[in-house]
Amino acid sequence: MTVENKVAIIIGASGGIGRAIALRLAMQGFAIVAHYAGNPAKADEIVAAIKARGGQAISAKADVAAEAEVRAVFKAALDTFGRIDVVVQSSGIMPLTKIEEGDLATFDRVIATNLRGTYIVFGEAARHVAEGGRIIAFSSSVLAKSFPSFGPYIASKAGVDGLVRVLANELRGRNITVNAVAPGPTGTDLFFKGRSGEEVEEFAKLAPLERIGTPEDAADIVAFLASPSGGWVNAQIIRSNGGFA
Repeated sequence: MTVENKVAIIIGASGGIGRAIALRLAMQGFAIVAHYAGNPAKADEIVAAIKARGGQAISAKADVAAEAEVRAVFKAALDTFGRIDVVVQSSGIMPLTKIEEGDLATFDRVIATNLRGTYIVFGEAARHVAEGGRIIAFSSSVLAKSFPSFGPYIASKAGVDGLVRVLANELRGRNITVNAVAPGPTGTDLFFKGRSGEEVEEFAKLAPLERIGTPEDAADIVAFLASPSGGWVNAQIIRSNGGFA
């Protein structure tokens, strides 16, 4: 798969990792559909940055847990660019709560966004991604750590891992790969929210490379998977975490 005249939908493009992915794939020549959930200004900034470099991009809003809204994002991509070659599902939330607290509202919200959202995006991607395309989700290396209070988040990402392997098998014969990237702690608003400097430093020391990952670290893996070089990688959960797990 060459990237000339190819189109990528980035679900969660207004977030830290999603933004890095959108900009990186645009640099590789992809036209970009930058999805956002509630911050049009950030999505507009991404679109403007891509266009300023001579690329093509549009923004599209959707609640990732709402099937009709996600379907509209895919329709916008097809109406504007005529095809879809890569879909990256990078949106997610990570509120923390202990299982014994029984906070079902938080659990349901995490599952709706992270797991139901991925299921919906996968369904649309399976129907619309062109032959030779790529479908890429986001898991998490925290699954290997089982930290207290991460129960809802870990449950949602474990489900994503399962969906990746199932969809890869369901797309047999269509030359479409399905993989997930599983970062370790990454320097985004999602990670920093509610954490002290000391807590961030403790997380950084967990990896042998002794630093927090960057959104660009994750974007590097996505760029590889979306490139011609990534065509033989399929049904994998790729840990990009500096040795964190």
